[in-house]
Amino acid sequence: MARKNLDPSSSPRALLGAELRVARERAGMSQAELGERLFVSGSFIGQLEAGTRRMHLEFAKQIDEILSTGGFFARNCGALAKSKYPNHFAEAAEAEAETKTIREYAPLALPGMLQTKAYARAVFIAYQPTATEEVISELVQNRLDRADVLSDPTTPLFWCVLDESALRRVVGSRAVMAEVLRHIAALIRTRRIFVQVLPFSAGAHSSMGGTLKLMTFEDAPPLAYVQGNAIGVLLDDPATVARHSLTYDLLTAGALSPSESLALIESVAEDYEHDQHA
Repeated sequence: MARKNLDPSSSPRALLGAELRVARERAGMSQAELGERLFVSGSFIGQLEAGTRRMHLEFAKQIDEILSTGGFFARNCGALAKSKYPNHFAEAAEAEAETKTIREYAPLALPGMLQTKAYARAVFIAYQPTATEEVISELVQNRLDRADVLSDPTTPLFWCVLDESALRRVVGSRAVMAEVLRHIAALIRTRRIFVQVLPFSAGAHSSMGGTLKLMTFEDAPPLAYVQGNAIGVLLDDPATVARHSLTYDLLTAGALSPSESLALIESVAEDYEHDQHA
C-alpha cells in the first residue's frame, strides 16, 4: 500500500519513527535484524522508531530497499533535514526535548539550558567574534528556547555537575556572572534541578577530557553525548553509554553535596555582586 508524505507541521521524527515500526513489523523483522542489515545496533533502530534520533538520507534509502516501502522514507527525510542548531549538536538538542532524565557535566562553561540571555550572548560572541548581530541574536534565542523543557515542574529530571572553573571564569562581566549564578540558584531552590559543584580540590577526575551529557527516555534506549570544539558525537552503544554513566557517577562522588554546592554558587554570586559595587 502506498504511503502519503508526512505532514511537516507535525512531529516529523515521531511520525517517521512510527511508520518505521509499522513497516519493520510488517516485514517480520526485529529491531536487531534490521539493524544488522544497516550495520547499526538494534538500539539505534529503537531510537529511530521512538523519534529520539534523526533518520539520515543514507539510512532512509537503505530502509526503503530492505522493507520495500517505495521510497517513502527517503522522500520524507526532507522534513527532518532542517535544524536551527549546528550540525554537530542538532540530534542531541532534538533528543533533549524527548528526555526523561538529563545528566550533564560542564567543565568550562555553564550548561546551555541554564544560561541567561546575557551569558549566552557573551559565549556566542567569543565563539564567533565576526558574526553579525542578527546571527548572534538568533543563536542566543535558540539556546534560550532549549530551556523550555524545564518549564514543566517535574520532567525531565535535570542533574548537573559543574566544574568550579565554570563558576570562576568571568564570561561577559561580573554582573553577567552574578545574574546567571543567581538564576541557577533559584532553579535549585525551587527544586527544579539538581546541581553539584566539582571543586578544584577534587584534583584529577574521571571526565578531564571534556563535556558529557547522558539522556534517558520513556520508550527508547539511553544516549550519551560528548562534545569538543565545534564537534559532538551522539553515542548509543549500550556498553559505551554504561561506561559514560560510570564516569558521571564518579564525578558526583567527588563533587560537593547539593547543599554545599548551592552555598558555593550563592557565595560566588555574592562575590561578583560585591565586586560590582566596589
